[in-house]
Formats: sequence, C-alpha cells, structure tokens
Amino acid sequence: MNTPLSWIKAYVPELECTDQEYMDAMTLSGTKCEGFERLDADLDKIVVGQIEKIEKHPDADKLVICQVNIGTETIQIVTGAPNVKEGQKVPVVLDGGRVAGGHDGSKTEGGIKIKKGKLRGVPSDGMMCSIEELGSTRDFYPEAPEYGIYIFDDSVQVGADAIEVLGLHDSVFEYEITSNRVDCYSVIGIAREAAATFKKPFKAPVTGPVGTDGDVNDYISVEVKDNDLCKRYCAKVVKNVKIAPSPEWMQRRLSACGIRPINNLVDITNYVMEEFGQPMHAYDLDTIADHKIVVRRAEDGENFVTLDGQERELDSGMLMICDGEKPVGLAGIMGGENSMITDDVKDMLFEAACFDGTNIRLSSKRVGLRTDASGKFEKGLDPNNAESAINRACQLIEELGAGEVVAGMVDVYPEKKTETTIKFDPDYVNKLIGFNLTEEQMVSYFPALELKYDPETKLITIPTFRQDLVGMCDIAEEVARFYGYDNIPTTLPSGEATSGKLSYKLRIDEIARRVALYSGFSQGMSYSFESPKVYDKLLLPKDSKYRQSIVISNPLGEDFSVMRTTPLGGMLTSLATNYNRRNKDVRLFEMGNVYLPKELPLKELPDERMQLILGFYGEGDFFTMKGVVEELLEQVGMKKRVHYDAKAGKTFLHPGRQANIVYDGTVIGYLGEVHPTVCENYNMKTRAYIAVIDMPYVYEMSSFDKKYEGIAKFPAVSRDISMVVPKDIPVGKIEEAIESKAGKNLESYSLFDIYEGDQIEDGFKSVAYSIVFRAKDRTLEDSDIQSAMNKILKELESMGIELRA
Repeated sequence: MNTPLSWIKAYVPELECTDQEYMDAMTLSGTKCEGFERLDADLDKIVVGQIEKIEKHPDADKLVICQVNIGTETIQIVTGAPNVKEGQKVPVVLDGGRVAGGHDGSKTEGGIKIKKGKLRGVPSDGMMCSIEELGSTRDFYPEAPEYGIYIFDDSVQVGADAIEVLGLHDSVFEYEITSNRVDCYSVIGIAREAAATFKKPFKAPVTGPVGTDGDVNDYISVEVKDNDLCKRYCAKVVKNVKIAPSPEWMQRRLSACGIRPINNLVDITNYVMEEFGQPMHAYDLDTIADHKIVVRRAEDGENFVTLDGQERELDSGMLMICDGEKPVGLAGIMGGENSMITDDVKDMLFEAACFDGTNIRLSSKRVGLRTDASGKFEKGLDPNNAESAINRACQLIEELGAGEVVAGMVDVYPEKKTETTIKFDPDYVNKLIGFNLTEEQMVSYFPALELKYDPETKLITIPTFRQDLVGMCDIAEEVARFYGYDNIPTTLPSGEATSGKLSYKLRIDEIARRVALYSGFSQGMSYSFESPKVYDKLLLPKDSKYRQSIVISNPLGEDFSVMRTTPLGGMLTSLATNYNRRNKDVRLFEMGNVYLPKELPLKELPDERMQLILGFYGEGDFFTMKGVVEELLEQVGMKKRVHYDAKAGKTFLHPGRQANIVYDGTVIGYLGEVHPTVCENYNMKTRAYIAVIDMPYVYEMSSFDKKYEGIAKFPAVSRDISMVVPKDIPVGKIEEAIESKAGKNLESYSLFDIYEGDQIEDGFKSVAYSIVFRAKDRTLEDSDIQSAMNKILKELESMGIELRA
C-alpha cells in the first residue's frame, strides 16, 4: 500500500511533521511504514520559464537559442529539443540546480547538477527539462510529449516553483498492512490512523446522494441470486458521459500511488478505490441487455472473455455479473470485453459491491487472474462502505463535468451489517498490557478511533469498518499502541495459574447434554456408518436428500457401507433394542455428526454437522418432547418465541403429529411421533417420539448476554379476548398475528383457556388470550390500546376467526 503524504494531509489538514517523524510515529502506533521516497529528492532550483524568442544556432543545425523569461530576469538557454516554440511555458533548471536523470529516463543517484556553460560556442545559462529528467515518465504525466521538453499549461505563473506545479514536493510512503486491517487498504483508513497517532482532527470527504433528475429504477434493475457471495450491490446511472482527461490534481495523486492516469472515468474509479478502499466498475449501459443486472454463480464449463482479451473457463464456484442475456463481468476480478467503456459511451452504469472475500480469492486463483480489485475484495470489505464510495464517485463525475448522474440508487442489501459492541474491562486491559492505566486514559483514545463508549453500560460500540476489533484483547492493543509502545515500562514476565474454560461451542453442547439428562434422557452413542437399507425402513422417498449419502470405499460390511445423513437410524435401533428387552419408559439422546455431501461423487469435504437427537417411548407424548426442546432453547439464551410448522412433510413421522421447529424464521430442526409403519419396521409395537435439532443453528443464534431492564415506571394495561377458532388453525398462527399487529407497546400475551364442547359449533374451538400492553415512556391511553386491538382483531378476522359472544 503506497500513499503520498499530501493526500493524507488532505484529510488531516493540521498534520505538520517531517517525513522521518511521520514514518517513526506511524510505525510505533501500529501502521508499519517500510520506507518513503521524496519525489523531489534530486530536484533543485527548477522554475517555470516562458520562451520569448527562438533563434537558430549559428554553428549547429539541430540546436536553437532561446531567450527564456524566468520571472526575475531573462536568461539564454541553448537546446536541441524539437518541440519548443515561442510563448511556451517550460520547466527551467537554473545554474547550480539539479535534475533527477537523463532524457532517456535513466536516473542518477543524487541527481545531475546543471551549470552554466557554452554549447558550440554559445553561452547557455540553464536547461529546459523533459518529464524524464524530472524523475517521472509519460505513464504518470500523459500530457508530456513522447520526446522533448515538458510544456506547462498557459495558466501557470512564470517564475513559479516548477516542482510544486508538477506536484513533486511530496513523499510517497510504503506501508506493510496486516490482513486484518482491511480499513487501512485505503487513503482514508491511513489518514484516520495518522489523525489518531498525531492527535489531530480527521476530516473525511463529505459524501451524500448525488443526482437530481430522473429515477435510476427507470434505467436499471438488479437481481442478486447468490446473497451468500454478494452481500451488497449498489448501482447508479450516469447519462451524457463526456470522456476527457482528468484534472491535474487527480492525475498527480494517482501517479504518486503508482497508478497511470487514463481518462476521467477510469481515473475516478481508481481514485475512489484508493481513497475508500472500495473497488468499482463501470459498464456501458447500452451493452447491458434488458438494462438488467443479474448476480449469479457461473455454470461449470462456461467460457467468458475478460477485458484483457483472454477467454477463461469458469465453474460453479465463481460469481458472475450478468445482464438479461449474457455474462458481462467476473465479479470482483475483472469486467468483460463485451461491456467495456469506449470513447463512444453515452450512458454508463456504476457498480459498487461487496463480494465474499474467500470466494474472490479462490476464483482469482482458479482463473489465474489477480487484479487490484480482487486484492482488496479478498481481504473482506465492509458492505456499508459501498454506498459512500459510489456516491463519492458520482460526486466527482458531476464536479468534473464528466456526465449527468441520475437520481437514486439501486441497492440490494438483504442483511445489513450493523455495529457490534464489546464489554469494556479496564482491569483486563491492564493485566494484558502489563502496567496500569486509568479508565479515563484508556477511554480518551476511543474518539479518535471512532469508538463510541457508554460509561453506564461499559459497552464499546465498534464501527463496521473496524472488522479486526472482536474482543477485549483487540481493545487492549488499541490502548497500548496509542499510549505508545515506547512508553510501556520494561517489566519481568508474570503470570498465575488459571483454570481451563470451555469454548463457546462446547459450552452449548454441555448445556444441551445437561438439559437432556435433567429431563430424564440417557446418553447413547451409535456409529456414523450405517446401512442404506435404513432409508427404506424410514420410508424415505427415492428422491429424498437423505438418500444422497457418501459410500465408504472399504466398508466393514453392507450394514456399515455409507456415512449417515440422519441420526434417526441409530436412535430408533437403540429404542427398539430397549423395547424388545422389555425396558419401560426409555428416554435416550445422542449428539453426533451427520455427513451431507455437497455433490456426488465427492469433489470436496462434506458438510459435517452436529445434530442433537432425542427419542423416547412410554410415558409422555408430543407435548412432552416439545417442552424439552423449548427448555433447551431457553437455557442457551434463545429467548425469542419458537414457532412450529405442522407442514414438516417428514415421511418417517406421523402425518398429523409432526412439526418443524422454527426460530427467528429459520428451521432449526423437527419433532414428532414416529410413523406407525416405521415403528413396525423397527419391531416396536408402541408409540415413539423423536426430536432432531441442528446444532450449528443453535451455536449461531444462542446468546449468554444478559441485559438489565429497570422496573417499569408506568402501569400495564391488559385485554382479554375469547375467540371461536376453526380447529385446523393452530394457536401458533394466532400468536403470530398478535405479535405482528400489536405494535411496540406489546409486553406479553398468554393463552389461558381452550374449550371444546356443546356450546361450540362442531369443527371449532374456543380460545382465550390475555394480552398485556405497557409503554416505557408514558401511561397508555385507551386510544392506544384500542388501535392495537383493532389491528389484531382485523388480522384474526382475515384468518376466519371470530370473537366469541
């Protein structure tokens, strides 16, 4: 990562230090500087001169004599440059000055000193310079002639410092950025670190929605089919594009970073990528079929020609950007030749997206193509940065007159990334860094790092761009590096014996075992190998996903020839063994892995998932098992209400006594009575019940965080409703209606009566609920309660439910 210091100072305007001081301070604060290069290191006494008169050299056909005004005087310079003309403004090295090298681009250590002298007998008081002699090349100064003297714009003042005009009074620093500091792969990220290091204000560029005319949705639509690989996709449209050179200030900044200026559109995308660390891509809108963008996986064997003209073979592990008919880009790596921006472009589509870093890294390796964009994506970017970056790009387009930005932005962002919190523990920090700081000292570093601290809850809110801050050890590192590693006193190592601690996952597993044991279940174990005959005993359809099992190459026998895809076979075998040995009221549980192949034959390791299975026969019924499941979820901190979907569709369960376990919209398992035919297949002449919970979902959704809520200050208001409900509507649907329509003041609700009898029509049941409302900031009025109740009743009426008279 290379950045010019002038660009950093654009966002930290009060930064004043020498290059060496900057490098030392940044390295000590954790942003390691490998070194720096002064762009004007070998340049001295170079000014802007204007050629007033040109005469032929009397003794040399290829030399001319120029009278050059340097502001304070007019000097005579003899040159052989073929492109000089009267009136031009050129860089002039005065007597005693230095240039970086020769006109052929070669450089000399320490530069070349220029002295007055004579060329073919004619005095020459200095030298006019080419861009190569100033230490650069036409790649970074494309306006420079291929051979000859560099010509300034007419607006440049005669006698001005030519090095300053060219933007060469600058230093370029090279940083060694660790992979966890994704935010520092940008100029803004480095500037934020510099501001914190030198305790100066940080001023980020102001961005916001750009565009006033039209609606972007009239020009383009976006569909993301693989949200796991594309977390966010932002698109804006620019009309009436005008391709031209970018302004000098932008060219100079890009050149200092080692990026060759091309034109305003390309330079803007590169500029924003360096500034925000967010890669962007531009498409010619006229080449986008149906004006539609589709983000999908490639097909195995699909071929695609990238911008570099190379045809590349893709597979289903790669992500593609497509239009309504064809692929137009290899996501996160390179665009397609069929949608490239040409000089004839009229309307343009701007893309700023956040792709999965691991997928981009693997895809880039498979196609043998690594770009600046893929190098940033593979680190794992902050999806919240995409909107600011695309707004910044469109802001620059309007400022530079490169086009007209259409109002609005297409933003596909299904799961918004939110700020996280860390519980602050000053004592832990002091123990980790080995000396004592006060809490006030530690907290004083947080504002510069954009960390928000609540002294009451002692919670630190982490901005989404700081993906490296996940625990207190990371906070301790932040405190130590801004206190100053060089200020930490030398101490002898110390320590104390500590007891072991279960990991989060193992802690969940232990709670699951404990709940099962306390509920009367005994732990059993069965083999991960089983017989394919199990599928027929479980009545699995021929196309069931459970039949897609991994066949073992060297099995012990047919009964151990495949890896299990469901734990049911082992559990039912154990229950049947106990039943046939006349054991009453048997309850068993097992925690074991199932092996779900992603495809057959295997090309990669299967999905190895831990599942908890509970099984029993004898005392108890469906609701007994349901209670055990709910107790487990409560113990692991899954506090939201669990829903049950009776349409589970499990062929091995009783069709009228089964349900999927649904938590927060995700199916995390199922439970029910074993199908009578399955029981017969396992030689059990009794009812049996099972529940299976997919533990990875539990690991993800559980939480041991406990938040205190004060005692309510305002009174609660309760309403009871009694309803006549069709028997085929479960109470879960009623509770969903109450939750969705009761509003923010809903505190609780409870079922207190179910009645079926002579006073209720056949096919119906009477159900009664008590609903409690309470506001945290005021006493509720009847109008508040009635409004919520009306919404609930309206929703219930739409389900065919009526209030009981």
